[in-house]
Amino acid sequence: MKYIADIGSYFLMLKNVFTRPTKGSVLRDLILKEIDELVLNSLGIVAFISFFVGGVVAIQTALNIDNPLIPGYLVGYATRQSVVLEFAPTFISIIMAGKMGSFITSSIGSMRVTEQIDALEVMGINPLNYLVFPKITALLLYPFVIALSMFLGILGGWVAAVYGGFSSSADFIQGLQEDFTPFHVVYAFIKTFVFAFILATVPSWQGFYMKGGALEVGKASTNSFVWTSVLIILTNYIITSLLLS
Repeated sequence: MKYIADIGSYFLMLKNVFTRPTKGSVLRDLILKEIDELVLNSLGIVAFISFFVGGVVAIQTALNIDNPLIPGYLVGYATRQSVVLEFAPTFISIIMAGKMGSFITSSIGSMRVTEQIDALEVMGINPLNYLVFPKITALLLYPFVIALSMFLGILGGWVAAVYGGFSSSADFIQGLQEDFTPFHVVYAFIKTFVFAFILATVPSWQGFYMKGGALEVGKASTNSFVWTSVLIILTNYIITSLLLS
């Protein structure tokens, strides 16, 4: 029953996010602030992880296909498929569930603890629209983060394969072009938009409805990461079943 009540409060929050909108000029400033904090501040860690994980994928692929009968372009092909289909959209989103999610939950939870949310309500401001809607809007730019991850993951794979002596540049590039299906990129970005919505709303929900003091803010951040990660994995399974089956 507790989980049903939790899910009910989540959908109630979503309903209230889009009612009684905040003044446009105020909302614009809030959205720009969220873009800076959630999107731009995530680029560094995304770039670092993507580049080196792409390299690891290429090296592991090369080490497992040392049979001379297997074409050399398979290293580039496997790197492209791994990065585009799963690593960039899904793995990076789970990492962002820890980074973005904890930040969102702790910031809203701290406002709840210090009664700033109550103050917004007293002033006649819809706190859900004021706090959550800018985050949803800012994360419409999240696909650009994933596009950067895709590019750097493949670049990292090329650097590791070519300069590590596992593949020639021509073979790797041929692998990137081999049997390329444009819909795979569309599929990845469809997932990304759904994951962005989850990343914006689930941590906000955990922070907004938390009760207690500073200790509970930490617990809410942990719950936020768990809920967000589980929903991303489940959503990934459902979307993959629907679009790629």
